[in-house]
Amino acid sequence: MLQTTVKQWLLPVVVVLSLQSLASVQAQTPLQTSDYLEFEQVSDPQLSPDGTQIVYTRRWVDKQKDSWKSSLWIVNADGSQNRFLIDGSNARWSPSGDRLLFLAPDSNSKPQLFIRWMKTTDNTVSQVTRSSHAPQSPVWSPKGDQIAFTAIVPDKGAWKVDMPAAPEGASWTKPPRTVERLHYRQDRVGQTEPGFSHLFVVTADSGSSRQITTGKWNVGARFDGLFAGADLEWTPDGTQIIFDGWNALDGDLVYRRSHVYAYELASGNIKQLTQDVGFWTEPAVSRDGKFIAYLGYPATEKTYEMPRLHVMRIDGSGARQISANFDRPPSQLTWDAEHRGVYFSAEDNGFGNVFHMNLDGVVRRVTSSKQVIGLDSSDARVRQGVGIRSDANEPGDVYLFTLTGKENYTRLTAVNQDLLQGKTLGQQKDLWFTASDGNRAHGWLITPPDFDPKKRYPLIMEIHGGPFSMYRGNFSFMYQLFAAKGYLVLYTNPRGSTGYGEAFSQGIDRAYPSVDYLDLIAAIDASIAEGYVDPSRMYVGGCSGGGVLSSWMIGQSNRFAGAAVRCPVANWLSMAGTTDIPGFTYSFFDAPFWQNPSKWLEHSPLMLVGKVTTPTIVMTGEQDLRTPMGQSEEYYAALKMRGIPSKLIRFNEEYHGTGTKPSNWMYTVLYMLDWYGDWKRNPDGAIVKIDAQQSAENDR
Repeated sequence: MLQTTVKQWLLPVVVVLSLQSLASVQAQTPLQTSDYLEFEQVSDPQLSPDGTQIVYTRRWVDKQKDSWKSSLWIVNADGSQNRFLIDGSNARWSPSGDRLLFLAPDSNSKPQLFIRWMKTTDNTVSQVTRSSHAPQSPVWSPKGDQIAFTAIVPDKGAWKVDMPAAPEGASWTKPPRTVERLHYRQDRVGQTEPGFSHLFVVTADSGSSRQITTGKWNVGARFDGLFAGADLEWTPDGTQIIFDGWNALDGDLVYRRSHVYAYELASGNIKQLTQDVGFWTEPAVSRDGKFIAYLGYPATEKTYEMPRLHVMRIDGSGARQISANFDRPPSQLTWDAEHRGVYFSAEDNGFGNVFHMNLDGVVRRVTSSKQVIGLDSSDARVRQGVGIRSDANEPGDVYLFTLTGKENYTRLTAVNQDLLQGKTLGQQKDLWFTASDGNRAHGWLITPPDFDPKKRYPLIMEIHGGPFSMYRGNFSFMYQLFAAKGYLVLYTNPRGSTGYGEAFSQGIDRAYPSVDYLDLIAAIDASIAEGYVDPSRMYVGGCSGGGVLSSWMIGQSNRFAGAAVRCPVANWLSMAGTTDIPGFTYSFFDAPFWQNPSKWLEHSPLMLVGKVTTPTIVMTGEQDLRTPMGQSEEYYAALKMRGIPSKLIRFNEEYHGTGTKPSNWMYTVLYMLDWYGDWKRNPDGAIVKIDAQQSAENDR
């Protein structure tokens, strides 16, 4: 193990002092960029069948290879014996608890499925798959004798032409790729060949996998940029596999369309369970095998529709919605022990908590604090769950908690306690504000660690992507680093954000960007009203949807002294033919661009570049398929043509966003801080370049 994980053996088993109380200890130092190399993340905690142990994934930086590495750790349910288990991720206990299924690279660095025997003296590890296709979303059968998983199978195309044979010993270039589809599916290792996601089954003691779906199937309805996620569930009797996805035979332009299906092992038949055309996903089978809970909504023309909780019988009959009165997006479904309702996680007013809903739609809160906590796994028999919990002062750690609603938490890990001990953090406050059209929105303001309300500080506004997503009021390393450098940090949830109700999210329907700008500028005004913002040194940035809105902001307002437009969309017209978002051309505005190009241009930040006076850096990864490099090139070129101080930064080996490579994340932060430190805007609106000495004094 590298130093970044070995050091954790020195941590006390029981966490007595919280990170927030540590922040009050004397002789503290601010957070540094180099601290990011020691920062660790935890995810995917899984409770053992007997409820005595939790295995979880621990992610840390390999400083030599400039990459993230993952290891599996295990801890007792009382917090004792927290220890390294094996390199890998995505662990799943066998039903009997004697084996652990996990993903890890093989000798050729290709992800494969492995099993670790947990009750043998030699801790035997066996390799299950030896596939050329990277496995995803593995799940045990009820008897523990089979494993279902998905994998993306490249679509090589079938267009053959009568090429002359190459002479013996000749070195000809590879044949061209024939593309017949609108978008790519990427797997965990960055494969970008056009392909389809298929269902596989493998016996637990064999490396021979059987492909269940063939042709143009896409098993897994979730699409997050780098790979598609699938929700697979075995029925308790082991006779069926329930999964979500869609069959692309219906057309390549199908977008936000999926169904829940059942694969019958005995017959080999696949039955479609959901009947209404719509987006149906995340099936969860009740413990008695009689019902399926699932999420989704009927087909819609809106750019956002909130997924609702539904229930149907195991054969697909009796489908009905039960969450009509719950105006928040659920996820992480799991049935209670009595088969009378479902536990789930949900975004809620900038935070995330766990809820329970019975089959009549009655909701009760399981957790309710100003925190972000998920329900990664549970033992419904004893009403215990495990999840990752974080808040404004604490990065994510593994917690065990009751499902009774009494909010009884047991903290099981403290992976960053040693890193943050002696570090003083910025303090965060909630900020509610009202836009000029009367809309009320929410965000947070982080103050520098040595904050003095009598002084004035520069402000950085960060805007989230999506746009249908939500900032959460929990710990952010980047924002705490900005605060440590003497900046106020403002981050908000304007209209379009989720977690505030469906109507709030639909506030930008077919019109993005638009009124979300009113919320963002109102947040700026509310921050200034606090009395400690330096209006001459305000900066704005964001990635993806945040890149859209940061470029939109500087095209609408000249109040900012600097901008960092990251992985943006500048021109919706050219975006339509180059992004990997499936069906984008048909889904974003009222009509395809060839029918109504003016609407596409009306919402393109590129069309506002003539009004920009803000010095701007544009930053994007070379491998970004979501908001391709061409978008940044168009925007940067327009800025240069106008003589606006600007730079284009192209990150090598980086996909959408920054974080694939730890060094790229640090470069991003440092470029932003350098750029922001160079500029201020005088009261007359003139941009002034700050000399190095003045910049250093301002940032002290």
